[in-house]
Amino acid sequence: MELQSLTVLQRVRALVKALNGARRTNEALARCSNGEEMLDVLLNASAKLGLGLSREQLRDTPPIRDWVWWKNKEALLTIGDNKPRYQQDGGQGRARPEPGSSPAEQDQAAPPERKRFLGLF
Repeated sequence: MELQSLTVLQRVRALVKALNGARRTNEALARCSNGEEMLDVLLNASAKLGLGLSREQLRDTPPIRDWVWWKNKEALLTIGDNKPRYQQDGGQGRARPEPGSSPAEQDQAAPPERKRFLGLF
């Protein structure tokens, strides 16, 4: 079957399936510092597989679109103080200060005060 005759979505699915278990490619993707570098790695993988995907097709088609978004950490929509949701969580998940630690250390670990939304929350 000619791979380039498949739809873009089918070719992206084939690429994702080929990436499953491809240790070197996955390591290269993990080392990328931004989404553009990820697209370069994915374009190279697409070319080796003969899928003929373009940068725009990769960037605009899920799930790769979502991977690039997450690597760039660009929020599609923000509510509140213009921070993406993953940054609005404050100190959640951080270790609690020890009882014997100094007040300055305790202030650093304390989560920021929550903002009220229309007085409801």
